[in-house]
Amino acid sequence: MSGSVLRIAVIAPLRFPIRRPHAGGLEAAVWSEVEALRARGHEVTVVAVTGSEHVESGSVWEMPELAWDAGAARTDKTYPPAYETLSVPMLRRALETIGARAGDFDVISNHCLHALPLQMAPQLDVPMVTTLHTPVDDDFVRAHHAAAGRGSIFLSVSEHTRREWQHAGVASALLSNGVDPRVWAAGPGGDELVWFGRIVPEKAPHLAIAVARALGRRLTIAGRVGDRAYAEEVFGPLLGDDITFVGELDPSGLAELVGRSAVALATPAWAEPFGLVGPEALMCGTPVVGFAVGGVPEIAAASVGMRLVGAGDVAAMAEAVEEVWDRAGDPLFRAAVRARAVECFSLDARTTALEEVFGALSAEAAPAELPA
Repeated sequence: MSGSVLRIAVIAPLRFPIRRPHAGGLEAAVWSEVEALRARGHEVTVVAVTGSEHVESGSVWEMPELAWDAGAARTDKTYPPAYETLSVPMLRRALETIGARAGDFDVISNHCLHALPLQMAPQLDVPMVTTLHTPVDDDFVRAHHAAAGRGSIFLSVSEHTRREWQHAGVASALLSNGVDPRVWAAGPGGDELVWFGRIVPEKAPHLAIAVARALGRRLTIAGRVGDRAYAEEVFGPLLGDDITFVGELDPSGLAELVGRSAVALATPAWAEPFGLVGPEALMCGTPVVGFAVGGVPEIAAASVGMRLVGAGDVAAMAEAVEEVWDRAGDPLFRAAVRARAVECFSLDARTTALEEVFGALSAEAAPAELPA
């Protein structure tokens, strides 16, 4: 792009505020996008949940932060009843405001997991780019087909995700998530294992605990509890003197923990659309051993220092950790791990590519100048 300032409306997911410590990889990716675009001088308006760092309190762009009913199943896969009665109507109001002020925006960057932005895209008169962060969603597919070419264009965070959506009839271009090397700084390594992510069954930290105990090594776990029943019934009883749970950490604190660890474990029990913890750990110079699921093999193929084993294979993961352990403290090896991560997963490179997509789409949508 030529360096011109773009006026961008970012539609965030509506479950959690976009703030530090990040609720999950999706929220971290959206936060990083907004930060990077604003750092380059673009005007970014954020539609997000109350308490988000980038939204002015009380503005039309602010969605309510939802409370759970007592005794409800608090998981990252379920929503409080007020999601549909409060958040979605507020989202509609924000989108209607964008449409009414279409001349104030060049492009919409949509990360919302609700289909409403896609349903309304043809009426907004602002070009929309939707990033696909998840497995195929039937409501998204229906909204896209109903738009008949007048809705959003799409980006996918991995080739795995791109293929899944292509099979459902939604074409997209590949643009991986990016990691800021200034936040995820190089670390010295250490003599313990680390696992970080949401404490939910699909991330399976209990398998990381099994690996650590098979090796007789200490493990530190960091993350937000995203499934209360799993945390209380499965995860919590496994903690002990050798397994430390430190809860949520802000990005700088988390990067410091990862950087002073020997090896990071990644134990997804589902087909990760991307797997942000891999590039984050690698950016710190910390090698990663993980399960080969979803988009994770693409990260490993582009990396130095990432070993994969079969899904759920605790014994194979333990063996792979032993194989990389001696190199995990070598400064030259850690420097090579980080250098490749910066080359392949830099937030700067992703932002440049995003600017080009936004700039081209905005120019295509702009009316032609009248002859003098």
